[in-house]
Amino acid sequence: MTLKEFLDYVPTRGPLNTEGMHRLMNEMSEEARRVTFRLNSAWHSQEEIRSLLGELFGRPVPDTLRVFPPFYSDFGKNIHVGENVFINACCHFQDHGGVTLGDGCQIGHNVVFATLNHGLEPADRGTTYPAPIVLGRNVWVGSNATILQGVTIGDNAVVAAGAVVSRDVPANTIVGGVPARIIKRIDNPEK
Repeated sequence: MTLKEFLDYVPTRGPLNTEGMHRLMNEMSEEARRVTFRLNSAWHSQEEIRSLLGELFGRPVPDTLRVFPPFYSDFGKNIHVGENVFINACCHFQDHGGVTLGDGCQIGHNVVFATLNHGLEPADRGTTYPAPIVLGRNVWVGSNATILQGVTIGDNAVVAAGAVVSRDVPANTIVGGVPARIIKRIDNPEK
């Protein structure tokens, strides 16, 4: 299986259970670890960080992206970031299913993006299923939050520190808790 075939397949949310898929996932994991080990093993300027992330993502990243390493990914080729995105230290991107961060997103320390889940039935536990995570514009995710597979977070939303987000989050809301629930609405999100 090629990377393009894999990336074309994952939006179907079908099982990742063929030998070809597993071989590609292992190859991509090895490549992602090689790049992230280089990224995380020494001090780098933001320009150097963006260059390494471009290598990891397989495409150039915006000049306005700012990342404070360490940065972790176990796939790397299915992360998409908009303009003026900030990612703080120790974030984990399990991006097989796709992670999209819209313009102006701010990601706190130690946030986890988990786009894979295992089958629930014991006989299906070894099979993983992908689903994308999509953050709209100006989303703020607090430290130690976990965003689970298939979640879309609307524009201007805030995810409280430590939240576990397992359902879509409407625009202009603040969510928190385990599992995350709406705490309040943001009345004037453009101010």
